[in-house]
Amino acid sequence: MTMRERIMNGKLFTDECEGLPEERTAAKMKMKSFNESSPENPAARTKMLEEMLGKSENVWIEPPFYFCYGTHIYIGEGSYINFNCNFMDDGIITIGKSVMFGAAVTIATVGHPICPDMREYMYTAPVTIEDNCWIGANVTICPGVTIGKNSVIGAGSVVIHDIPENSVAAGNPCKVIRQIDERDSQYYFKDRMIDKTDLAEEAELRKNK
Repeated sequence: MTMRERIMNGKLFTDECEGLPEERTAAKMKMKSFNESSPENPAARTKMLEEMLGKSENVWIEPPFYFCYGTHIYIGEGSYINFNCNFMDDGIITIGKSVMFGAAVTIATVGHPICPDMREYMYTAPVTIEDNCWIGANVTICPGVTIGKNSVIGAGSVVIHDIPENSVAAGNPCKVIRQIDERDSQYYFKDRMIDKTDLAEEAELRKNK
């Protein structure tokens, strides 16, 4: 088994052989170019993302954006990632369609053994975020976590366990608070109601861009 195979199979590993340092350096150069790119040329940014990431379909990422390799990140169509997110993709990060990230979200797929004598080693466990999730600002998602489709993770949460689909979850450690229900189709924030007339007005305004 090669070192790269050890990494992808969750074995203990170190990352200073098999061209891994050079690969990370090349990724950092691409990351630097993306983070310094002009907002006036969105097409160039889209092309950079296609070259940096393992997969990105109609994805928008606000610089600055940080990662280890980039090629281990797979993002589905229509997803949006806000400023200052950090994806530690030593292992695989899979993000579904129409996922929204607030600012300064960290996804970690890599960890170290608790035993001090073993701390030089690392291991990976993949992170999966399914379709239509909303990840609030300053959330940290730890190795091995899956977040089920449609779920919302409250700002500042630390997610160490799987979160089931259609859940509202928050806290440190992050826990399910409730399920998404019928009230959520009637109110968008506290006591503010979703009004079809109001949405029609918004749609008309959007046409005038």
